[in-house]
Formats: sequence, structure tokens, C-alpha cells
Amino acid sequence: MRGLLGACLVWLMLAPSLLAEVRIKDLVDFDGVRGNDLVGYGLVVGLNGTGDGIRNAPFTEEIMSNILERLGVNVTGEQFRPRNVAAVLVTAELPPFARAGSRIDVTVSAIGDASSLLGGTLVMTPLNAADGLIYAVSQGTIIAGGVAAAGNGAEVVEGVPTAGSIPGGARVEREVPFEFNSMREVRLSLRSPDFTTAARIEATINAAFGQTVALMTDPGTVVFDTTGAGLGNPARAITFIEGLTVEPASLARVVVDQRSGTIVIGEDVRLSRVAVSQGNLTLRVEEAPLVVQPNPFAEGESIIVPRTQVDIEEAPGTGLAEIEEATTLSEVVAGLNALGVSPRDMIDILKTINAAGALHAELLVR
Repeated sequence: MRGLLGACLVWLMLAPSLLAEVRIKDLVDFDGVRGNDLVGYGLVVGLNGTGDGIRNAPFTEEIMSNILERLGVNVTGEQFRPRNVAAVLVTAELPPFARAGSRIDVTVSAIGDASSLLGGTLVMTPLNAADGLIYAVSQGTIIAGGVAAAGNGAEVVEGVPTAGSIPGGARVEREVPFEFNSMREVRLSLRSPDFTTAARIEATINAAFGQTVALMTDPGTVVFDTTGAGLGNPARAITFIEGLTVEPASLARVVVDQRSGTIVIGEDVRLSRVAVSQGNLTLRVEEAPLVVQPNPFAEGESIIVPRTQVDIEEAPGTGLAEIEEATTLSEVVAGLNALGVSPRDMIDILKTINAAGALHAELLVR
């Protein structure tokens, strides 16, 4: 485990040097070039008895009645008890520059007590955006991501059968009005705002055009003058600059995931000289209840007598280990590996070192 941790951290140390130059298109988002979330409420039919129970989901009966009435079927006063329909929420993202007639993927999720959407068909469902307008219409056969099987005394569920997707299941009916070619300036929004990275992007773009066409306004924004670029239209100018490469700067950061025991240490992390001692305390509780039966043919009842055994074991500690001052990532890795502990124990050690003020980095615990 110790060698594996060292190998992983050393690989993370070498990775930044191999990928120092990053394209601008991988560092920023262009102003206005964004998707829009869509949502709709619909009905899935054709399920094999795994749909909503109408008593527990009355909204399913309501939407089913509305659909049948729109199709010319009079169901006023009728009682519905089908088990092959389910009410669902349909979500999708309308990508930027999507045109009418193009198709997008949708996700379908049950909102009632349906046990599975496997094999169901989504009936025509309009998808609305935040402004309340319909931008797409979805319909098609659902591909569920799980399976469920049940008997009289047991049930097995694999994955999530109450949610699925329809690839290309929605057709765009309305376009988002956006005239990109009429923009005289385009803002480049950094995904990880940083003064140094923004300044490097500004300098790289200006050097490529040989004049001042980019201006950093804050650590998260660089304004690009598309008319001064002299490439005819903003689309051509953006095509040119998004392929330029920049070496991004990043904060010294340590990210730990306590659930999986994963540790990621950034290249610029530094340690001050510190001494660390770590030990383990194990608490073991065992239950062995004893059943006492009454004598044969005697009146009485069985009694369960509790039997509990508790044991506390303290493993010998590693002693007080000194970690020398580290100025490079390789020295940080070597110093931490010298403690000879597992990654999960290493997480506690890193949090303690940070509390002592010897870890010169931002510590993020997931």
C-alpha cells in the first residue's frame, strides 16, 4: 500500500510537466456559448405491470385522462386501474446553436411508485425552458439502466430501473435567438479564475495578433476584441484563438476523498519542518446471545439472555517521525511516505499537519 501511494503521488507530480501547455478552449468558456436546461412532465406506457399504482399516484391518472381526451376518448367518470403506465419527469439540455429539427438526448425519471421503466415508451412530451416556452418535444422508447426481479419472499434490484434515457429522443422545435456574428467583443470566462492564468491568456492572444486585442478585466474574465482581430467575423477569430496554448497557473492544493481514501497533491504544495506521531486504537464488540428453553412439558417461554464481549486493543504507534522541510512535490511525497501508513491514515495526518500550520496549501476534504 505504501509503494502504491508513492507511485500514484509521483505520477501526479510528473503529470503537470507533461501537460504544461493547455489550449485556451480548454481553459475558458466563451460568453453566450452555453446550453439551456429543459424539463417536461410526461407519461410512459407499455410497461409490464411495473408502473404506478393509481391509488398512490393520482397525478398519473390525471395526465392519462388528459392524453386520452385529447385523442378523442371520453373517459369522464371512468375508474382507471392499469399497472403499465408511469408518470415521469423528462430532462434535457438544449446545446448552443441548436437548430430547429435537430435531435437531442433526454433523461426520463419516474416520480411515482413505478418499480421499473424498462421497455416503456414515452408519449409525446413538450420540454420547457426557464422562460416557460416549449423548445423541444420528446418521444420514444426508453433504455433503462437497471433491472429488477422479485418473488414472494425476496427482491433483487440491479442498477436504477426507475430512470433511463432516450438517445436522440427529442426534436428541437424552437431556436434560441442569438446572433454571435454581430458581437464586437467576446468575453472569455475562465473556468478556474486566476490572475496569472488570465494575464497569460491576454499576453498570448496579443502576441498572436501582434496588437492589443485582448484585455484582462478580472481574474475570471478576458475581453477579446473580435473586430480588431481582422479575420472577417467573430466565429473565425474565436476559431483562431481557441487553438492557442497557455501554461495555466494553479493554487497549491491538496484534495482528499475520505470515502475512497484518494489523495491528490498539487505540484506547488510545500511543507514546513514538522514532527508527526500516529497510532491506532481498535474497539471490538461481539454479541453471542444465549437462548434458554423451559424444561420439557413445563409451562414457560424461551428467553434470550444477552452475552456481550468488549475488547479494546491499541496498536503500537510509529513513534515521533520528523518530516523535513519540503520545497518540491517529490520531497513532499518522500516525507509523507516515510511515515509508512495507509492512505486513509494519511488523510488524518494531512489534516493534522494543516491544523498545525505546516501544510502550505489549500486542503479540500470531499
